[in-house]
Amino acid sequence: MADTDPSLSKEEEAALRAKEEAEQAALPYKWTQSIGEVDISFPIPATYKARDLSISITKSSLTAGIKGQDPIVKGDFPHSVRTDDSTWTVTTSPDGKTKIVEIHLDKVNKMEWWPHIITTAPKIDVTKIVPENSKLSDLDGETRGMVEKMMFDQRQKEMGLPTSEEQKKIDLLKKFQEQHPEMDFSNAKIN
Repeated sequence: MADTDPSLSKEEEAALRAKEEAEQAALPYKWTQSIGEVDISFPIPATYKARDLSISITKSSLTAGIKGQDPIVKGDFPHSVRTDDSTWTVTTSPDGKTKIVEIHLDKVNKMEWWPHIITTAPKIDVTKIVPENSKLSDLDGETRGMVEKMMFDQRQKEMGLPTSEEQKKIDLLKKFQEQHPEMDFSNAKIN
């Protein structure tokens, strides 16, 4: 589903959401995602074992199903995955009548939502995703540093104080003034 138009009525919005839910429910598999991972699951008869399955995960595609039958999931991913960190398992369902194949995919880009698992499947509206709260400790070092700097700058602005960039300029000017006491900076303006 494409990005929704803000001018849509509540009824039109609800109809689009219902259509999206129906399309997703019709898929032969279920899927969920976090910002960094995708999980897919589908049932198989309880008589099958892992050796009866044919599952191939590449950087850009997935083929999964029972050997000798049409795949349950087959196609190209909308974005790349890390194959070394992507896995699959077979577990018995709680009622014992079926088994569940669970495929875990590790996204390469951990900063984007997928509109679908494979490019031929119906899309979801990723603009409607409400991410779960995350902790700074969950982020890698570079991303964490960037987020902490943004948070610091936001707090500084709210208090009417200089941001980290503005503070750097002020400190640089002070240092220059100390090195050149003969110059008059009384009418200087900082941009």
